[in-house]
Amino acid sequence: MSSSPLTPPGGAPATPQAHTAAARGRVLPFPITGQEIVLIAVVALLWVVLAVATPAFLTGGSLVPLLVAMAPVALIGIGMTVIIITGGIDVSVASIVLVCAVVVAKAMVNSGVGLVPAVLISVVLGGLLGLINGLLIAYGRVHAIIITFGTANLFKFLGLQLFGGTTVDNIPNTLDVFGRGAAGRTLGIPHSFLIMLVLAALAWYYLRHTAGGRHLYAIGGDADAARLAGVKVQRRVMLAYVLTGLLTGLAACFVIAQGTSTLAPNVGAGMELAAIAAVVIGGTSIMGGRGSVLGTVLGALLVQTVASGVTQLGWRSQLSSLFIGIFILIAVGADLIRQRTRRTA
Repeated sequence: MSSSPLTPPGGAPATPQAHTAAARGRVLPFPITGQEIVLIAVVALLWVVLAVATPAFLTGGSLVPLLVAMAPVALIGIGMTVIIITGGIDVSVASIVLVCAVVVAKAMVNSGVGLVPAVLISVVLGGLLGLINGLLIAYGRVHAIIITFGTANLFKFLGLQLFGGTTVDNIPNTLDVFGRGAAGRTLGIPHSFLIMLVLAALAWYYLRHTAGGRHLYAIGGDADAARLAGVKVQRRVMLAYVLTGLLTGLAACFVIAQGTSTLAPNVGAGMELAAIAAVVIGGTSIMGGRGSVLGTVLGALLVQTVASGVTQLGWRSQLSSLFIGIFILIAVGADLIRQRTRRTA
């Protein structure tokens, strides 16, 4: 087969610069997808409706708690996005939050550790638990749902043993910098939300503009083809779970800061479902190979807006799960339609 330079519609041979731009154009789609535009419109519409129904919704007393509650879910969702892009999933993150939270809370109560050591303990511990998941999945060659379901129960058992059948009381205000009070805000914006945005921006750039990010998409699209192309599939998959563990450890600090001076054994319950919901609603394909951190952040904002709106309207809390379930089904349906359209095109 003879090779010839790419020829644009005008007929002249393409320059190296044009060839490079064309290649980049195929790898890098438009910065914001249609589903993300729809999500922005839906969130904006919900905010308008809630502002009309409950005028207090757009006040700092309502928005600050919303953003603070959203931050840990979105943070875990960033890692979950990377994992699902590779074709995996992690249902153990709630149990990792449990373990990290109780260890850090006891360290602050019993040893008086400061802000930086507390965050480091939580992040490193989360990373180690994520490493366990990553090693078992990447090198054990067992499906992620099976491994993480097993480790979720093991980590939960460990966390409950550390609680010792009681709560952790008299937690100092060491982590208030991540909370909803005055110490946790700058110019009225929660620090936890700002940190989440910075990490989301870094993850977005990595996935979109680096070879490592493109390798993750390739693994999710076809792991065998990626391996034949020279991608270190096992290492990339393992690191995806380590990253999620690190982010979950930081999210555990945010969760502690949201609460009172008492930490209960049900801390983190349901966070894995909230994070997966945010990722799926944000447009990441549950089959792998496609996804966006921006979509996940918007999905987390939508999930928390629904939860906050249901509470402020005085409706039954079960309706929040109903609405989020409907959004998930719509997102999954849209993804299936897109995939079918691509196959028949």
